[in-house]
Amino acid sequence: MPAPRLALALAAVTALATLTTTLAPASAAPAPPPLDYTALGDSYSAGAFVRPWTADDGCGRSALSYPQQAARRLNVRLTDVTCSAAEVRSGLLGPQTELTGPPSVPPKNGWAPRPAQIKAVTATTDLVTVGIGGNSIGFLDIVKTCIAQGIATLGLGSPCATHYTHGPGTTPLNGKFTALEADFATALKDIRTRAPHAKVVVVGYPAIVADGTGCTWGSWRALGTVTKGDMPFLDTLERRLNILLRTQAQRAGAVYLDTYASSTSHGVCAGPDQRWMYGIKDSLTGSGTQSDPPSDLCRLVPGDGDACTVLHPNLRGTTHQADLVTQALAKMGATRR
Repeated sequence: MPAPRLALALAAVTALATLTTTLAPASAAPAPPPLDYTALGDSYSAGAFVRPWTADDGCGRSALSYPQQAARRLNVRLTDVTCSAAEVRSGLLGPQTELTGPPSVPPKNGWAPRPAQIKAVTATTDLVTVGIGGNSIGFLDIVKTCIAQGIATLGLGSPCATHYTHGPGTTPLNGKFTALEADFATALKDIRTRAPHAKVVVVGYPAIVADGTGCTWGSWRALGTVTKGDMPFLDTLERRLNILLRTQAQRAGAVYLDTYASSTSHGVCAGPDQRWMYGIKDSLTGSGTQSDPPSDLCRLVPGDGDACTVLHPNLRGTTHQADLVTQALAKMGATRR
């Protein structure tokens, strides 16, 4: 080939190669790693009594709890250390020795103590949800007192409200709220110190008995023998707790997520198809056939429910929580870095 023609051919090949390189699609950038989400809290966060739950550590974490559902929807990496019976002091800030399941009957040698949940929060944590406080004020013990006093009065009056607002239970209850206020402020400060860049959401408690009608006295799928006169007291107590959580969240620069307002017509007194809350002894919800053999105390509770579920969100309730938590985290940028 003559030299001029060879030079032209080489020039054409070079130009074509340059054009091909220019037009070739750029290689796709690697996808960012998923966000790290740490869930802290008590049985309302663990989704206790919603099947299927973990049965090997006494915490009863459900695969359908709001942290689990939200993590799957958002495709984030979840560290779930929620645990039934957790308190702010014993459970969140310190080790937890009191474990209640499910399963409600512990193994022969009991469950090993759980480490402080706060240790799961680290500098690499991107998202934190924390839902806790009810056990710190002794909510379950208060309900038990209301049940006993409702039996004693045959469902009349408001003996439990009197006991805790004008009687011997007043000062101890106020003291527990004061202690919780300080402890929860410490917990939020500790979360911020451990994970200074994390987005923190404080998840409030959903409504238990807020529709104003009250439950049928003696129905254990509802509030058992708590009198109708005492039900407004329990609602006021829950709202007082949520106000404390909201106030502390705002002071700490965290987001408070209200799950109460949207659930007021779905409390334990609502119709079977509308309830988002288990009663004292109720039928289990969730997937699978997992059961919770009753403890000796539960066997004494009348009614034909599967287990002593003691006022926890059922599957509708945990899904409602998950809807709100997912929306809140997504709004805060949980689906991207």
